[in-house]
Amino acid sequence: MKLNHKLYSKSVLGAGILIAASLFPSCKREFLDVPQQGQQQSDVFWKTAADAGAGVNAIYGNMRSYENTAFPAIAIESMGSDDAEKGSSPSDASFFLDFDTFTIDPNQGNISGFWSGQYRNINYCNQVLANVPAITMDETLKAQYLAEAKFIRALSYFRLVRAFGAVPLRLTIANDPSEYNIPRTDATQVYAQIETDLTDAAAALPVTYASVDLGRATKGAALTLHAKVAMYLKKWNDVLTYTNTVMGMNYSLLPSFESVFRIPNENSSESIFEIQCALVPGNTSVSNSQYSQVQGVRSARGGGWGFNVPTADLAASFETGDPRRDATIIFRGETTPQGDVIDANGDNPMFNQKSYVPFSLFVNGFNEGAQQNVRVLRFSDALLMNAEAANELGNTAQALSSLERVRARARQGNPAILPAVTTTDQAAIRAAIYRERRSEFAMEFDRYFDVIRQGRGAAVFGPKGWKAGRNEIWPIPQTEIDLSGGLLTQNPGY
Repeated sequence: MKLNHKLYSKSVLGAGILIAASLFPSCKREFLDVPQQGQQQSDVFWKTAADAGAGVNAIYGNMRSYENTAFPAIAIESMGSDDAEKGSSPSDASFFLDFDTFTIDPNQGNISGFWSGQYRNINYCNQVLANVPAITMDETLKAQYLAEAKFIRALSYFRLVRAFGAVPLRLTIANDPSEYNIPRTDATQVYAQIETDLTDAAAALPVTYASVDLGRATKGAALTLHAKVAMYLKKWNDVLTYTNTVMGMNYSLLPSFESVFRIPNENSSESIFEIQCALVPGNTSVSNSQYSQVQGVRSARGGGWGFNVPTADLAASFETGDPRRDATIIFRGETTPQGDVIDANGDNPMFNQKSYVPFSLFVNGFNEGAQQNVRVLRFSDALLMNAEAANELGNTAQALSSLERVRARARQGNPAILPAVTTTDQAAIRAAIYRERRSEFAMEFDRYFDVIRQGRGAAVFGPKGWKAGRNEIWPIPQTEIDLSGGLLTQNPGY
Protein backbone atom coordinates (compact mmCIF):
# COMPACT_ATOMS: atom_id res chain seq x y z
CA MET A 1 0.00 0.00 0.00
CA LYS A 2 1.40 3.36 -1.04
CA LEU A 3 0.89 6.12 1.53
CA ASN A 4 -0.05 9.46 -0.01
CA HIS A 5 1.05 12.58 1.86
CA LYS A 6 -2.01 14.74 1.25
CA LEU A 7 -4.25 15.57 4.19
CA TYR A 8 -7.39 14.63 2.32
CA SER A 9 -6.06 11.42 0.81
CA LYS A 10 -7.81 8.26 1.99
CA SER A 11 -4.47 6.51 2.45
CA VAL A 12 -3.34 9.12 4.98
CA LEU A 13 -6.58 9.45 6.89
CA GLY A 14 -7.88 5.90 6.75
CA ALA A 15 -7.05 2.85 8.80
CA GLY A 16 -4.00 1.69 6.85
CA ILE A 17 -0.48 2.34 8.13
CA LEU A 18 2.97 1.36 6.98
CA ILE A 19 4.42 -0.65 9.85
CA ALA A 20 7.68 -2.56 9.86
CA ALA A 21 7.46 -6.23 10.68
CA SER A 22 10.89 -6.38 12.29
CA LEU A 23 13.45 -4.24 14.10
CA PHE A 24 17.22 -4.28 14.32
CA PRO A 25 17.99 -5.32 17.91
CA SER A 26 21.74 -4.89 17.66
CA CYS A 27 21.86 -1.26 16.52
CA LYS A 28 22.09 2.02 18.38
CA ARG A 29 18.64 3.41 19.34
CA GLU A 30 17.18 0.14 18.16
CA PHE A 31 13.59 1.16 18.81
CA LEU A 32 13.94 3.63 15.93
CA ASP A 33 15.55 1.39 13.33
CA VAL A 34 12.39 0.80 11.36
CA PRO A 35 13.05 -0.63 7.87
CA GLN A 36 10.78 -0.02 4.92
CA GLN A 37 10.32 -3.63 3.88
CA GLY A 38 7.97 -6.11 5.54
CA GLN A 39 5.05 -3.69 5.74
CA GLN A 40 1.67 -4.86 6.95
CA GLN A 41 -1.91 -3.78 6.32
CA SER A 42 -3.98 -2.66 9.30
CA ASP A 43 -6.49 -5.50 8.94
CA VAL A 44 -3.80 -7.99 9.98
CA PHE A 45 -2.08 -5.59 12.35
CA TRP A 46 -2.86 -4.07 15.75
CA LYS A 47 -3.28 -7.47 17.40
CA THR A 48 -0.36 -7.79 19.83
CA ALA A 49 1.89 -5.80 22.14
CA ALA A 50 4.62 -6.12 19.50
CA ASP A 51 2.28 -4.51 16.96
CA ALA A 52 1.65 -1.66 19.38
CA GLY A 53 5.39 -1.15 19.83
CA ALA A 54 6.02 -1.20 16.09
CA GLY A 55 3.24 1.33 15.56
CA VAL A 56 4.78 3.75 18.04
CA ASN A 57 8.23 3.18 16.58
CA ALA A 58 6.91 4.12 13.15
CA ILE A 59 5.92 7.53 14.54
CA TYR A 60 9.48 8.20 15.66
CA GLY A 61 10.89 6.90 12.40
CA ASN A 62 8.75 9.33 10.41
CA MET A 63 9.89 12.31 12.47
CA ARG A 64 13.33 12.26 10.87
CA SER A 65 11.83 12.40 7.36
CA TYR A 66 12.81 14.99 4.77
CA GLU A 67 9.55 16.90 5.32
CA ASN A 68 10.16 17.13 9.06
CA THR A 69 13.85 18.05 9.13
CA ALA A 70 15.12 19.19 5.72
CA PHE A 71 13.98 21.66 3.03
CA PRO A 72 10.31 22.03 4.08
CA ALA A 73 11.22 22.57 7.74
CA ILE A 74 14.02 24.99 6.82
CA ALA A 75 11.70 26.97 4.56
CA ILE A 76 8.87 27.29 7.08
CA GLU A 77 10.75 27.42 10.40
CA SER A 78 14.08 29.08 9.61
CA MET A 79 14.25 30.99 6.34
CA GLY A 80 12.05 33.91 7.41
CA SER A 81 14.28 34.80 10.35
CA ASP A 82 17.17 37.24 10.49
CA ASP A 83 19.45 34.40 11.60
CA ALA A 84 19.46 32.46 8.33
CA GLU A 85 19.65 32.89 4.57
CA LYS A 86 19.54 30.52 1.62
CA GLY A 87 23.22 29.64 1.18
CA SER A 88 24.57 27.15 -1.36
CA SER A 89 25.30 28.54 -4.83
CA PRO A 90 23.33 31.57 -6.05
CA SER A 91 21.27 29.59 -8.58
CA ASP A 92 20.53 26.54 -6.43
CA ALA A 93 17.05 26.25 -4.83
CA SER A 94 16.24 29.91 -5.48
CA PHE A 95 12.73 29.33 -4.09
CA PHE A 96 14.21 29.82 -0.60
CA LEU A 97 14.58 33.51 -1.47
CA ASP A 98 10.80 33.81 -1.64
CA PHE A 99 10.58 32.74 2.01
CA ASP A 100 13.45 35.05 2.94
CA THR A 101 11.74 38.07 1.34
CA PHE A 102 8.14 37.08 2.19
CA THR A 103 7.09 36.93 -1.47
CA ILE A 104 6.06 33.29 -1.25
CA ASP A 105 3.43 31.73 -3.52
CA PRO A 106 0.92 29.30 -1.91
CA ASN A 107 1.79 26.83 -4.68
CA GLN A 108 5.40 26.49 -3.46
CA GLY A 109 6.10 22.81 -2.87
CA ASN A 110 7.88 23.14 0.46
CA ILE A 111 4.76 24.65 2.04
CA SER A 112 2.75 21.57 1.14
CA GLY A 113 5.74 19.38 2.07
CA PHE A 114 5.85 20.76 5.61
CA TRP A 115 2.07 20.50 5.93
CA SER A 116 1.95 16.88 4.76
CA GLY A 117 4.95 15.94 6.91
CA GLN A 118 3.18 17.09 10.06
CA TYR A 119 -0.10 15.46 9.11
CA ARG A 120 1.66 12.20 8.40
CA ASN A 121 3.05 12.36 11.96
CA ILE A 122 -0.47 13.06 13.21
CA ASN A 123 -1.94 10.21 11.19
CA TYR A 124 0.55 7.75 12.65
CA CYS A 125 -0.27 9.03 16.14
CA ASN A 126 -4.01 8.73 15.52
CA GLN A 127 -3.50 5.15 14.31
CA VAL A 128 -1.87 4.27 17.63
CA LEU A 129 -4.46 6.11 19.69
CA ALA A 130 -7.31 4.39 17.84
CA ASN A 131 -5.98 0.84 17.83
CA VAL A 132 -3.71 0.27 20.83
CA PRO A 133 -6.40 0.61 23.56
CA ALA A 134 -8.05 -2.63 22.40
CA ILE A 135 -4.83 -4.68 22.46
CA THR A 136 -4.35 -7.01 25.42
CA MET A 137 -0.96 -6.08 26.87
CA ASP A 138 0.76 -4.64 29.93
CA GLU A 139 -1.38 -1.69 30.96
CA THR A 140 1.53 0.49 32.09
CA LEU A 141 3.30 0.04 28.75
CA LYS A 142 0.04 0.65 26.91
CA ALA A 143 -0.43 3.94 28.78
CA GLN A 144 3.13 4.92 27.90
CA TYR A 145 2.60 4.19 24.21
CA LEU A 146 -0.57 6.26 24.13
CA ALA A 147 1.19 9.11 25.93
CA GLU A 148 4.07 9.03 23.43
CA ALA A 149 1.58 9.32 20.57
CA LYS A 150 -0.17 12.25 22.27
CA PHE A 151 3.15 14.04 22.83
CA ILE A 152 4.19 13.76 19.19
CA ARG A 153 0.71 14.68 17.97
CA ALA A 154 0.92 17.77 20.15
CA LEU A 155 4.36 18.65 18.81
CA SER A 156 3.18 18.30 15.21
CA TYR A 157 0.08 20.41 15.79
CA PHE A 158 2.22 23.03 17.54
CA ARG A 159 4.48 23.19 14.49
CA LEU A 160 1.39 23.53 12.27
CA VAL A 161 -0.55 26.12 14.28
CA ARG A 162 2.35 28.51 14.75
CA ALA A 163 3.15 28.21 11.03
CA PHE A 164 -0.36 28.45 9.56
CA GLY A 165 -2.75 29.55 12.31
CA ALA A 166 -6.08 27.71 12.05
CA VAL A 167 -5.58 24.20 10.64
CA PRO A 168 -7.81 21.11 10.33
CA LEU A 169 -7.88 19.37 13.70
CA ARG A 170 -8.11 15.63 13.15
CA LEU A 171 -8.04 13.46 16.26
CA THR A 172 -9.34 10.22 14.79
CA ILE A 173 -8.67 8.11 11.73
CA ALA A 174 -11.15 8.53 8.87
CA ASN A 175 -13.01 5.36 7.96
CA ASP A 176 -15.46 6.84 5.47
CA PRO A 177 -14.92 9.20 2.50
CA SER A 178 -17.26 11.71 4.11
CA GLU A 179 -14.76 12.13 6.94
CA TYR A 180 -11.74 12.98 4.80
CA ASN A 181 -12.52 16.60 4.05
CA ILE A 182 -12.75 18.77 7.16
CA PRO A 183 -12.47 22.56 7.57
CA ARG A 184 -9.87 24.54 9.46
CA THR A 185 -10.26 24.70 13.23
CA ASP A 186 -9.74 28.00 15.00
CA ALA A 187 -6.21 28.32 16.37
CA THR A 188 -7.46 28.70 19.95
CA GLN A 189 -9.12 25.28 19.73
CA VAL A 190 -6.01 23.74 18.21
CA TYR A 191 -3.92 25.12 21.06
CA ALA A 192 -6.47 23.81 23.58
CA GLN A 193 -6.15 20.31 22.13
CA ILE A 194 -2.35 20.55 22.19
CA GLU A 195 -2.53 21.42 25.87
CA THR A 196 -4.93 18.55 26.57
CA ASP A 197 -2.62 16.07 24.82
CA LEU A 198 0.41 17.35 26.73
CA THR A 199 -1.38 17.18 30.08
CA ASP A 200 -2.34 13.57 29.34
CA ALA A 201 1.17 12.75 28.14
CA ALA A 202 2.90 14.21 31.19
CA ALA A 203 0.66 12.17 33.47
CA ALA A 204 1.65 8.85 31.90
CA LEU A 205 5.18 9.25 30.54
CA PRO A 206 8.14 8.07 32.63
CA VAL A 207 10.83 10.45 33.81
CA THR A 208 13.59 8.27 32.32
CA TYR A 209 14.06 5.10 30.27
CA ALA A 210 16.53 2.25 30.14
CA SER A 211 19.32 2.77 27.62
CA VAL A 212 17.63 0.66 24.94
CA ASP A 213 14.72 3.16 24.87
CA LEU A 214 16.77 6.34 25.18
CA GLY A 215 15.23 9.04 23.02
CA ARG A 216 11.57 8.30 23.64
CA ALA A 217 9.37 11.12 24.88
CA THR A 218 9.55 11.62 28.65
CA LYS A 219 7.53 13.44 31.29
CA GLY A 220 10.11 16.24 31.13
CA ALA A 221 9.60 16.54 27.37
CA ALA A 222 5.82 16.85 27.76
CA LEU A 223 6.18 19.47 30.50
CA THR A 224 8.77 21.49 28.60
CA LEU A 225 6.74 21.49 25.38
CA HIS A 226 3.67 22.46 27.41
CA ALA A 227 5.65 25.36 28.86
CA LYS A 228 6.59 26.48 25.35
CA VAL A 229 2.98 26.27 24.18
CA ALA A 230 1.87 28.24 27.25
CA MET A 231 4.57 30.82 26.50
CA TYR A 232 3.08 31.40 23.04
CA LEU A 233 -0.30 31.84 24.74
CA LYS A 234 1.21 34.16 27.36
CA LYS A 235 -0.01 31.92 30.18
CA TRP A 236 2.89 32.96 32.36
CA ASN A 237 1.79 31.21 35.56
CA ASP A 238 1.62 27.92 33.65
CA VAL A 239 5.01 28.51 32.05
CA LEU A 240 6.50 29.11 35.48
CA THR A 241 4.83 26.04 37.00
CA TYR A 242 5.90 23.66 34.24
CA THR A 243 9.47 24.94 34.03
CA ASN A 244 9.88 24.91 37.82
CA THR A 245 8.95 21.23 37.73
CA VAL A 246 11.39 20.51 34.91
CA MET A 247 14.14 22.37 36.76
CA GLY A 248 13.58 20.00 39.67
CA MET A 249 14.23 16.99 37.47
CA ASN A 250 17.60 15.47 36.69
CA TYR A 251 18.58 17.82 33.84
CA SER A 252 21.77 19.86 33.73
CA LEU A 253 23.71 21.98 31.26
CA LEU A 254 26.81 20.46 29.72
CA PRO A 255 29.98 22.43 30.56
CA SER A 256 30.73 23.18 26.89
CA PHE A 257 28.07 24.71 24.66
CA GLU A 258 29.77 23.45 21.49
CA SER A 259 29.72 19.87 22.72
CA VAL A 260 25.93 19.87 23.11
CA PHE A 261 25.51 19.37 19.37
CA ARG A 262 28.09 16.68 18.78
CA ILE A 263 27.13 13.06 18.23
CA PRO A 264 28.84 11.68 21.39
CA ASN A 265 26.57 13.95 23.48
CA GLU A 266 23.24 13.02 21.93
CA ASN A 267 20.53 12.45 24.56
CA SER A 268 22.76 14.02 27.20
CA SER A 269 21.77 15.47 30.56
CA GLU A 270 20.91 18.69 28.72
CA SER A 271 18.67 16.96 26.18
CA ILE A 272 14.94 17.00 26.85
CA PHE A 273 13.81 15.78 23.44
CA GLU A 274 15.65 15.01 20.20
CA ILE A 275 14.54 13.59 16.88
CA GLN A 276 16.53 10.38 16.79
CA CYS A 277 18.63 9.75 13.69
CA ALA A 278 21.01 6.87 13.02
CA LEU A 279 23.34 5.45 10.41
CA VAL A 280 22.51 1.76 10.26
CA PRO A 281 25.19 -0.16 8.34
CA GLY A 282 23.75 -1.92 5.32
CA ASN A 283 20.41 -0.08 5.45
CA THR A 284 20.31 3.27 3.66
CA SER A 285 16.49 3.46 3.76
CA VAL A 286 16.56 3.58 7.56
CA SER A 287 19.55 5.96 7.60
CA ASN A 288 17.44 8.57 5.85
CA SER A 289 17.93 11.79 7.80
CA GLN A 290 19.07 14.70 5.62
CA TYR A 291 19.06 17.29 8.40
CA SER A 292 22.85 17.54 8.49
CA GLN A 293 23.39 16.85 4.79
CA VAL A 294 21.35 19.78 3.48
CA GLN A 295 23.02 22.22 5.89
CA GLY A 296 26.52 20.76 5.78
CA VAL A 297 29.63 22.60 4.62
CA ARG A 298 29.49 22.97 0.84
CA SER A 299 32.93 22.05 -0.43
CA ALA A 300 34.78 19.18 -2.04
CA ARG A 301 35.81 17.91 1.42
CA GLY A 302 32.63 18.78 3.31
CA GLY A 303 30.15 17.01 1.08
CA GLY A 304 27.12 18.95 2.33
CA TRP A 305 24.67 21.03 0.34
CA GLY A 306 25.35 24.27 2.20
CA PHE A 307 21.79 25.56 2.72
CA ASN A 308 20.37 27.50 5.68
CA VAL A 309 23.52 29.42 6.49
CA PRO A 310 23.99 32.04 9.23
CA THR A 311 23.64 35.71 8.32
CA ALA A 312 26.12 38.50 8.93
CA ASP A 313 23.46 40.02 11.21
CA LEU A 314 23.50 36.91 13.40
CA ALA A 315 27.30 36.86 13.51
CA ALA A 316 27.32 40.49 14.66
CA SER A 317 24.59 39.99 17.26
CA PHE A 318 26.61 38.03 19.84
CA GLU A 319 28.12 39.86 22.78
CA THR A 320 31.87 40.38 22.57
CA GLY A 321 33.71 37.18 23.41
CA ASP A 322 30.59 34.99 23.56
CA PRO A 323 31.87 31.45 22.78
CA ARG A 324 28.46 30.57 21.35
CA ARG A 325 29.29 32.59 18.23
CA ASP A 326 32.05 30.21 17.19
CA ALA A 327 30.04 27.21 18.40
CA THR A 328 27.08 28.23 16.22
CA ILE A 329 28.89 29.36 13.07
CA ILE A 330 31.51 27.59 10.96
CA PHE A 331 33.48 30.31 9.22
CA ARG A 332 35.07 29.84 5.82
CA GLY A 333 38.78 29.08 6.20
CA GLU A 334 38.62 27.96 9.85
CA THR A 335 39.61 24.64 11.35
CA THR A 336 36.81 23.09 13.39
CA PRO A 337 37.42 21.79 16.93
CA GLN A 338 37.27 18.30 15.40
CA GLY A 339 40.11 19.12 12.99
CA ASP A 340 38.27 19.68 9.70
CA VAL A 341 39.84 22.41 7.57
CA ILE A 342 37.08 24.44 5.91
CA ASP A 343 37.76 25.59 2.36
CA ALA A 344 38.71 29.27 2.39
CA ASN A 345 37.21 29.73 -1.07
CA GLY A 346 33.85 28.02 -0.61
CA ASP A 347 30.51 29.33 -1.86
CA ASN A 348 29.44 30.75 1.50
CA PRO A 349 31.28 32.67 4.22
CA MET A 350 29.45 30.79 7.01
CA PHE A 351 27.67 27.49 7.72
CA ASN A 352 25.51 26.12 10.54
CA GLN A 353 27.81 24.49 13.08
CA LYS A 354 24.96 23.02 15.14
CA SER A 355 24.12 20.62 12.31
CA TYR A 356 27.79 19.85 11.61
CA VAL A 357 29.11 16.29 11.57
CA PRO A 358 32.90 15.77 11.31
CA PHE A 359 33.90 14.69 7.82
CA SER A 360 35.59 11.57 9.19
CA LEU A 361 32.15 10.21 10.14
CA PHE A 362 30.76 10.33 6.60
CA VAL A 363 30.14 6.88 5.13
CA ASN A 364 30.16 6.34 1.39
CA GLY A 365 26.69 5.61 0.04
CA PHE A 366 24.87 7.24 2.97
CA ASN A 367 23.58 10.78 3.47
CA GLU A 368 26.37 12.87 4.96
CA GLY A 369 25.76 13.21 8.71
CA ALA A 370 22.75 10.85 8.70
CA GLN A 371 23.56 9.95 12.33
CA GLN A 372 23.13 13.52 13.64
CA ASN A 373 20.13 13.89 15.98
CA VAL A 374 17.96 17.01 15.75
CA ARG A 375 17.78 18.85 19.07
CA VAL A 376 14.16 19.89 19.67
CA LEU A 377 13.99 20.75 23.39
CA ARG A 378 17.01 21.56 25.55
CA PHE A 379 17.26 22.32 29.26
CA SER A 380 18.48 25.83 28.52
CA ASP A 381 15.12 26.47 26.87
CA ALA A 382 13.35 25.51 30.09
CA LEU A 383 15.63 27.89 32.01
CA LEU A 384 15.04 30.84 29.69
CA MET A 385 11.29 30.22 29.57
CA ASN A 386 11.38 30.17 33.35
CA ALA A 387 13.26 33.46 33.36
CA GLU A 388 10.80 35.07 30.94
CA ALA A 389 7.74 33.89 32.87
CA ALA A 390 9.20 34.99 36.20
CA ASN A 391 9.99 38.42 34.78
CA GLU A 392 6.51 38.85 33.31
CA LEU A 393 5.06 37.95 36.71
CA GLY A 394 7.30 40.41 38.53
CA ASN A 395 9.58 37.84 40.17
CA THR A 396 12.83 39.61 39.33
CA ALA A 397 15.09 37.48 41.51
CA GLN A 398 14.03 34.20 39.91
CA ALA A 399 14.17 35.70 36.41
CA LEU A 400 17.76 36.83 36.93
CA SER A 401 18.75 33.53 38.56
CA SER A 402 17.47 31.39 35.68
CA LEU A 403 18.96 33.74 33.09
CA GLU A 404 22.32 33.64 34.87
CA ARG A 405 22.46 29.83 34.75
CA VAL A 406 22.44 30.00 30.95
CA ARG A 407 24.93 32.86 30.76
CA ALA A 408 27.27 31.22 33.27
CA ARG A 409 27.56 28.10 31.12
CA ALA A 410 28.13 30.22 28.03
CA ARG A 411 31.00 32.16 29.60
CA GLN A 412 32.69 28.88 30.62
CA GLY A 413 34.47 30.30 33.65
CA ASN A 414 35.79 33.42 31.95
CA PRO A 415 34.68 36.34 34.17
CA ALA A 416 35.76 38.88 31.54
CA ILE A 417 32.85 38.06 29.22
CA LEU A 418 29.07 37.87 29.49
CA PRO A 419 28.66 39.68 32.82
CA ALA A 420 25.64 38.76 34.91
CA VAL A 421 22.53 40.81 34.21
CA THR A 422 21.83 42.85 37.36
CA THR A 423 19.19 45.37 36.33
CA THR A 424 15.84 45.14 38.10
CA ASP A 425 13.93 46.97 35.37
CA GLN A 426 11.35 44.60 33.88
CA ALA A 427 11.66 45.94 30.32
CA ALA A 428 15.45 45.72 30.43
CA ILE A 429 15.33 42.15 31.73
CA ARG A 430 12.83 41.25 29.00
CA ALA A 431 15.20 42.63 26.35
CA ALA A 432 18.11 40.71 27.89
CA ILE A 433 16.14 37.46 27.79
CA TYR A 434 15.13 38.04 24.17
CA ARG A 435 18.78 38.59 23.25
CA GLU A 436 19.84 35.55 25.24
CA ARG A 437 17.33 33.37 23.41
CA ARG A 438 18.79 34.46 20.10
CA SER A 439 22.37 33.72 21.18
CA GLU A 440 21.45 30.38 22.74
CA PHE A 441 19.07 29.00 20.08
CA ALA A 442 20.33 30.52 16.83
CA MET A 443 19.93 28.16 13.84
CA GLU A 444 17.66 25.82 15.84
CA PHE A 445 14.45 26.73 13.95
CA ASP A 446 12.96 28.86 16.76
CA ARG A 447 14.02 32.46 16.10
CA TYR A 448 11.37 33.31 13.48
CA PHE A 449 8.40 32.33 15.64
CA ASP A 450 10.06 33.68 18.79
CA VAL A 451 10.20 37.19 17.34
CA ILE A 452 6.62 37.03 16.11
CA ARG A 453 5.15 35.86 19.42
CA GLN A 454 7.16 38.65 21.11
CA GLY A 455 5.31 41.16 18.91
CA ARG A 456 8.50 42.36 17.21
CA GLY A 457 7.94 41.01 13.69
CA ALA A 458 7.71 44.37 11.93
CA ALA A 459 10.66 45.85 13.83
CA VAL A 460 13.00 42.89 13.28
CA PHE A 461 11.86 41.42 9.96
CA GLY A 462 10.37 44.54 8.33
CA PRO A 463 13.57 45.30 6.39
CA LYS A 464 13.23 41.84 4.80
CA GLY A 465 9.69 42.56 3.59
CA TRP A 466 7.66 41.25 6.55
CA LYS A 467 4.24 42.92 6.92
CA ALA A 468 1.98 42.92 9.98
CA GLY A 469 -1.42 41.37 9.42
CA ARG A 470 -0.03 39.00 6.80
CA ASN A 471 3.30 37.44 7.64
CA GLU A 472 2.57 36.29 11.18
CA ILE A 473 1.63 33.02 9.44
CA TRP A 474 2.46 31.34 6.14
CA PRO A 475 -0.05 30.61 3.36
CA ILE A 476 -2.14 27.44 3.41
CA PRO A 477 -0.85 25.14 0.63
CA GLN A 478 -2.90 25.76 -2.50
CA THR A 479 -2.82 22.02 -3.22
CA GLU A 480 -4.73 21.39 0.02
CA ILE A 481 -7.32 24.08 -0.78
CA ASP A 482 -7.82 22.49 -4.20
CA LEU A 483 -8.12 19.00 -2.74
CA SER A 484 -10.72 20.26 -0.28
CA GLY A 485 -12.88 21.64 -3.07
CA GLY A 486 -12.58 25.06 -1.51
CA LEU A 487 -13.59 24.00 2.01
CA LEU A 488 -10.21 25.18 3.25
CA THR A 489 -9.75 28.93 3.07
CA GLN A 490 -6.55 30.88 2.45
CA ASN A 491 -4.83 33.08 5.03
CA PRO A 492 -5.23 36.87 4.57
CA GLY A 493 -2.89 38.52 2.08
CA TYR A 494 -2.07 35.39 0.09
